[in-house]
Formats: sequence, C-alpha cells, structure tokens
Amino acid sequence: METKGKILLILFVTTGFLYYFFLSTPVQDLITAEVTRVIDGDTLELSTGEKVRLLGINTPEKGSTNYLEAKKFTENLVLNKTVRIESFGYDKYDRILAHVFIDDKHLNELILENGLASLYYYEHDQYYNTLASAEESARKKEIGIWKKSQNANCLELIELKYDEGGIRCTSKEILKLKNRCDFDLTFKYKDDATHIYDATIKQSSTLEKNFSCIWNDDGDSLYAWDEQGLLMFYRY
Repeated sequence: METKGKILLILFVTTGFLYYFFLSTPVQDLITAEVTRVIDGDTLELSTGEKVRLLGINTPEKGSTNYLEAKKFTENLVLNKTVRIESFGYDKYDRILAHVFIDDKHLNELILENGLASLYYYEHDQYYNTLASAEESARKKEIGIWKKSQNANCLELIELKYDEGGIRCTSKEILKLKNRCDFDLTFKYKDDATHIYDATIKQSSTLEKNFSCIWNDDGDSLYAWDEQGLLMFYRY
C-alpha cells in the first residue's frame, strides 16, 4: 500500500475510535468553586450563583425526619469551602448535576455512607458501584434513614403493579399494603423520587391505592417510615 493510503487508513481508524470513545463516555466538566450556601442535604449554591444537585443520591425532603441532619452534615463538610465539581450537565431546574469532592473526599459517597440519603440514579456512571456500596454499608448498620422501626414487621407489601401496560399515565399502577399487626399503623411512604404520601391502615386491614406515572417501570423503590421517622419497609 502506498504511504498516502496508509496515512489515510490510520486517520480513518483513529477518527472512528475517537468518535466511538466520546459518544460512549459521559461528558464531564471540571469546576472549582466556593460553596456559599447549602440549600438542603443534596443541593448547594456556589459563589458563581449557580446551584449544584448532587448526582446519585436523594436526601430527606424538608419536613421529613433526618432532613436537618442531612443538611447540617453537608454544611459541616463544604460550606464556605472550595470544592471540586465533576459536572454531568444540567437538570430541568438549571442546576448543575455533579459529583462533588472536598479534600479528595467524595461528598455524595460520604452522605450515603452516613445513612443520610438513598441511592438515586437514572443512568449509571463510573461512581455507581461506589455509591451503591456506601448505601449498603449504612443500611446494614441501620443508621440515619435506615434505623428500623419496632413495627417494621407489621407492614407487608401485597402488590405493587408499576407497569401500565406500555401506555404511560393511565392510572393503572396499583399499590396494596397490609397491616399484619393488631393495632392501627400510621406512616409515610414514598418512591425513589419525591412523591410522598401519608397513610393509616387499620389493624389487620389492607390499603389499596391507584397511581399514574409514579412508579418507574425500569426500577424504583418503596420506602415507609413510621410516625417517629423510623424505617418500616424499603425497596420492592
């Protein structure tokens, strides 16, 4: 093959490799900035005025048990400090979606490790396995949001029909929970996102609810906490 032909072949192969590499690798931007405000356990505000939503985790919502603990934990680590941010783009609220590091410590992982968040992923990235292990460690230790209620054995999942038959938002999702104990149960339950519901099930009775576009067909979770905010049930 002539030299010119070899050069063209090399360029063709190299270009194809780079094209594949960049398409198959999540685009990340590295940012360094000071954290001037902690909005909640998983949301920060930077000196630039931009807001950051920590990827892969979901801390308790305002008004929920462990909300203040999660917020304070994050404040103690990063407030008024310079952090390194690995950005994976923006969400619909124009917040930077990111993994955040302080002194080479992974903030997202630390929050999970201390039981102050649950794992929350749409698309896995290179940090997924690390974060999943951190959550599992906290769950086994039963700390933070994983601290068990004395009534944990009262609540039984009878059915969770999350597949709406290929047609979205048709109100065909069904949740059935049974109270196995001989007293009334009052609790909160939620999915992996921020859909939170209050419920009471009379002794030895069953709760049945219909939903639309709540439970994710590709995988989701069902959490339930008692009136003291202690875990009664998680995952399906």
